[in-house]
Amino acid sequence: MSTVDLLIAWEWEYDHHFIQLLNNECVRQGISTYLIYPFNIDETFQKIRAGELQFRILYDRASDSDERFLPLVDLAKKMDAGMINELSNSLRAMDKATMHLEFLTHGIHVPYTVILSPYEKEPILKITELEGLGRPFIIKPANGGGGTGVVVGAETLHDVIETRKQYGSDKYLLQEQIVPADVDGKRAWFRVFFCCGKTVICWWDDRTHIYEPVTAEQEAQYKLERLHVIVRKIADVCKLDFFSTEICKSVRGQFVCVDYVNDPCDMRLKSVFATGVPDDIVRTFIGCIISHVYALLPQKEAKK
Repeated sequence: MSTVDLLIAWEWEYDHHFIQLLNNECVRQGISTYLIYPFNIDETFQKIRAGELQFRILYDRASDSDERFLPLVDLAKKMDAGMINELSNSLRAMDKATMHLEFLTHGIHVPYTVILSPYEKEPILKITELEGLGRPFIIKPANGGGGTGVVVGAETLHDVIETRKQYGSDKYLLQEQIVPADVDGKRAWFRVFFCCGKTVICWWDDRTHIYEPVTAEQEAQYKLERLHVIVRKIADVCKLDFFSTEICKSVRGQFVCVDYVNDPCDMRLKSVFATGVPDDIVRTFIGCIISHVYALLPQKEAKK
């Protein structure tokens, strides 16, 4: 029987470079790994169920989008394995309606929002709060990511009715459109990452999706320290080890969380994709993940 330290499950083709870097660094630091992806999923399950393969920690970047990976979660629980971004926490964090209410409860500023029941349960709208949204406003399904199903620039009740039909079993959020402040020619829109206790702030243009690191000088000059506090509070709420969030500094000077919890994080490299995350930041996260793995494997010592 073979027991590996870290089982990494992935299925998105654009994860290739990130997984390769993570795996290489694990090997360099003496962490044994096993990669499971759509091509070897059946073979892997056979090995696990036959007792030929066990794992101590599961990093799951696949079961949220490919149900074939879901049995891994139950197998991890049976083995009492550690998990990075445990699935039940991921599914809860994925629900924007749930996170909206949790953020309000915990004092995290969010856009004015109307939450609608699924179209299949309540096709007739009874909205008195629509006026509070202003025009234009945003329509987004409560579940899903990557902008799927999101309508920016909605104007009418007809827009709401037609959009709700697209994902009839899902709740919908209607949100006011937050206007970002201008900071020396930059839109004050940020993507903030939380990775195993570390927080990293990036400028992130919501129109072009281009990342740029926030420097220590910029953080001090523009008083962005508050973003670290906000994302740690979000981590306490969502219970995830690795996620990102979008936070905008509005023209009114308030930090507003405009897109709550993104998991799994898109780790495409900027050296490969124009809209990717800067390579040095990706490598920082890999270091954080490996440190977290070591914390769950106290019998091992990191190689310097």
